[in-house]
Amino acid sequence: MLTNVTVVDLSTVGPAARAARMLADYGARVVKVGAPAAAGSVQIEPPFYAYGGHRGMERVRLDLKSDEGRAAFLHLAADADVVIESFRPGVVDRLGVGYEAVKAVNPGVVYCATSGYGQTGPKSQWAGHDVNYLAAGGYFACAGRGADGELTLPGATVADIAAGGMQAVIAILAALVGRAETGEGAYLDVSVADGVVGMLALLIDEHLATGVVPEPGHDILTGRYACYGLYRCADGKWVSVGAIEPKFYANLCRLLGCEQWIAHQSDDAVQDEVRADFAAAFAARTRDEWVDELGPADTCVAPVNGIDEVVADAQVLARGDVVEAVRPSGETFRQVAAVWAGAPRPERVEVRDPGFDDSDALLSSAASGRLEETCA
Repeated sequence: MLTNVTVVDLSTVGPAARAARMLADYGARVVKVGAPAAAGSVQIEPPFYAYGGHRGMERVRLDLKSDEGRAAFLHLAADADVVIESFRPGVVDRLGVGYEAVKAVNPGVVYCATSGYGQTGPKSQWAGHDVNYLAAGGYFACAGRGADGELTLPGATVADIAAGGMQAVIAILAALVGRAETGEGAYLDVSVADGVVGMLALLIDEHLATGVVPEPGHDILTGRYACYGLYRCADGKWVSVGAIEPKFYANLCRLLGCEQWIAHQSDDAVQDEVRADFAAAFAARTRDEWVDELGPADTCVAPVNGIDEVVADAQVLARGDVVEAVRPSGETFRQVAAVWAGAPRPERVEVRDPGFDDSDALLSSAASGRLEETCA
């Protein structure tokens, strides 16, 4: 789909790297720019399996603090459709590789600056990670609590993936569509914290319109009713229940032997009793016994799987969500496929080893003379 799109990516981890991964999965040519080891880079080198093992990507190593490295980068950027960076606001301009510098050699470039809090505002220079952006955006104030009432961490980098990486991809693709119509490039200020605010728009808009301050147990999606939650089974494993629609809730009640609660789905006065009866029913059988019965029965029940169970799940395998990956040494392992709708999904992919370097090949076609000296 994106086979004619070239992306120059200055990121190594986090939301921007996830965006580059998604674009590569859709066929874009992604050239990652990293610092030479001799330059004492502080950037993290992900393990061989992370970010899809950099499958389908190339990398050049440049010292952007040197005149030669900066010139080499601008030469690469001159032929790029997209440039992605994730430095703290202001850094790329000080290095001479910011939007204006790239625009001078490539007026149609789509330049995506991804940062925690955005390029402007009083928090723009704050350091942060996924947990900070979720916290600042109100996520934890509405999320479920542990048994002791304490806040709990999410099991995945939700902000990095959805609020940052996916937001960046959507913005980039929209800008490319716009460029096809107008011929003009774009500067994209992607803030992960902004993305979290967007993710919580239903709750935030409710507060803005009514003055109500949402919190755990505020509505059906945050645990107010027994029909939406997590329940422990006889073997200590858990099931998820999301029986929001009355017909699904009624099916669930019947199969749990709790028909007396069918007419009380949203009756606040009895929710503790309903929840207790549901918990007792689920505790009488193992997770898989309940899932086998309830899953196909229109009850909106699914198992709470461990990661080892996810990669063996029949649905995941049927969808081809896991593929075989081959390292340069010939060693094979399995990894998550390009699961995005419409992306090519081969059964076997080739990955790169940490420290891979295509500088010679890339720079020999991009420049001559001293630019070769910027290779690691």
